[in-house]
Amino acid sequence: MSESSPAPSSAAEPMIEAQGLSKFYGSFAASRDVTFSINKGEVAAFLGPNGAGKSTTMKLLTGYLAPSEGVAKIAGFNMATQRLQGASRLGYLPENGPLYADMTPRTLLHFFGEIRGMTPKTFDERFQSIVHTCNLESVLGKPIGKLSKGFRQRVGMAQALLHDPEVLILDEPTAGLDPNQIREVRKMIRELSQSKTILLSTHILQEVEAMCNRVVFINEGRMVFDGTPQSLSEQKEDLDERFHELTMAN
Repeated sequence: MSESSPAPSSAAEPMIEAQGLSKFYGSFAASRDVTFSINKGEVAAFLGPNGAGKSTTMKLLTGYLAPSEGVAKIAGFNMATQRLQGASRLGYLPENGPLYADMTPRTLLHFFGEIRGMTPKTFDERFQSIVHTCNLESVLGKPIGKLSKGFRQRVGMAQALLHDPEVLILDEPTAGLDPNQIREVRKMIRELSQSKTILLSTHILQEVEAMCNRVVFINEGRMVFDGTPQSLSEQKEDLDERFHELTMAN
């Protein structure tokens, strides 16, 4: 494979922490006792089948949902009691990003800059950098509702990166994209991994092999594996077989 995953960092500074995270809806457990820690510089895949609890756990980590049990931390900040401090260090791209169809990418980014209290000087610097990083020059003045899925995903990534966060949490960042668009998003994530800690959810095994040096595997709301992509598949010929084994055994 020509695309290679980034090398793991030797730093052992936790940037994303789940400590016994659980979310209950009545008797149904969307996630149960999920515990893991992603260190500075790691690119981790949050892997599992559809409906495994990945999105719920990510919403708990970002402070979007309050946990029924446990603690979520971003850059050392408790997202239940220090959410503003944690959010200032976090860029979050939900599966269906916060985009407004009538806005243009330019006006949307200005809107998010104002919400985050960015000074005009800081915003202008970040705006130029993010437009270049996300390849948005050609669509800055077009309504977001008229853009392709690939460009909308880039706009969503741009809003997540606008304030230059240390941590990125990306929920299914390549969902619904065509192969060329997927390639572009993977390239962008690999470039971002040089300076940021990244957790991305997926059920696509190629994502793991192409971009990640760590795998956290969840099934039916519970963690069933935490380790490297190599150790995930070491007893099987490929990740597909291991995926099937872990999802059918629980």
